Amino acid sequence: MIAKVVAARNLSDACKKVVRNKGSAGIDGMATKELKAFITAHRSEVVHQIISKSYRPQAIKGVEIPKPNGKTRLLGVPTVVDRWLQQAVSQELAIHFELDFEDESYGFRPKKNLQQALLKSQGYINDGYHDIVDIDLKSFFDEVQHYKLLQLIYNKVKCPTTLWLIRKWLRAPIVENGRLCKRRKGLPQGSPLSPLLSNIVLDQLDKYLKARGFKFICYADDFSIYTKSKAAAREIGNEVYFFLKEKLDLPINRAKSGIRRPSTFTLLGYRFTPMYKKGGKGKYQLTVSKTAWQALKRKLKFATKKTLPLSLAERLRRLKLIYKGWLNNFRLGNIQTKLKKMDEWLRNRLRYCIWHDWKKPERKRKNLIRLGIKQGQAFAWSRTRMGGWAVAQSPILGTTITKKCLRKRGYESLLAYYFRVKF
Repeated sequence: MIAKVVAARNLSDACKKVVRNKGSAGIDGMATKELKAFITAHRSEVVHQIISKSYRPQAIKGVEIPKPNGKTRLLGVPTVVDRWLQQAVSQELAIHFELDFEDESYGFRPKKNLQQALLKSQGYINDGYHDIVDIDLKSFFDEVQHYKLLQLIYNKVKCPTTLWLIRKWLRAPIVENGRLCKRRKGLPQGSPLSPLLSNIVLDQLDKYLKARGFKFICYADDFSIYTKSKAAAREIGNEVYFFLKEKLDLPINRAKSGIRRPSTFTLLGYRFTPMYKKGGKGKYQLTVSKTAWQALKRKLKFATKKTLPLSLAERLRRLKLIYKGWLNNFRLGNIQTKLKKMDEWLRNRLRYCIWHDWKKPERKRKNLIRLGIKQGQAFAWSRTRMGGWAVAQSPILGTTITKKCLRKRGYESLLAYYFRVKF
């Protein structure tokens, strides 16, 4: 298999994907835009090192990102060269494993996505499977045993050089707070190879659940099993607990796992809310969880912080990047009413930023006059002792810095974008 990995076509495709995905530099500081030049100069040398087993991956840069609960998650950022080679291995490895993965697995797979998983889950619930075994794997990416993963790969790919290379990446140290830390288990989140490796491990659980005839959904390390009684859910939950412990050596987060009803169940940031309209009795619709709303509002609030030294155009560009990704994920939710309120709040935040950028009273007066306010009124408002947030919500800015004015500057409301991606 290693011959296919280092083939010129495969390496070229891997390079294109790494460059397209961008991402930050590793510990060596090389940016993705420098990768093509590096490959042109050193490809044959790197290939020779791999074939002769003299290649040594560089350490992984550890980056902590905040989680909604206030804690942090450690991401591992390999160097661009290692990402290129991992992508090349991933492309060939996927050929051997992808067709054997179960249809109920939706995470990190071609032609599979989050929305399909949610619709499948909603279908089970609306068919009467209201007792749900919700399984949360405790720090899954940190707990994967290397020897079990390598054995699963060896069962399909009998290539010593490929296995040697994967093991080198798995054992590469990670830099945390300026210190090199050894790794004896776990997968570094952030590498191109990790999603496929995680699916290879969790496919064992998928196959076990499929063989037992259970109805389930898997998206990466999020598992939910759907039953029609609490007794059946309890029995299945115990079976799965022992399977994970004995066969895969993976712990369950007991605090976050349990038996749920649809109204208390969240999946990938979505909630399931009863439908009350005619013909919807006993059915559930998708809505967005409180945590997901809070995460969106927190990001929008930071991007519209008045003290950030940004032009309005740059601020609007950043806002669009934030809500485009969020709405693409949550476009299945029935969220029009909340989006309308969020839009009103966001427009007031933008008015507050504009008011703050005008700074001096005389500039405020002149800008209000340009926007059609009479001179006396403009003078009074420019000298007001009201706080900026109160002014932003007042008619003086609401009737001058209108939605139409903001749209001319590049603003697109969340609601408008939601309808564009939903329909």
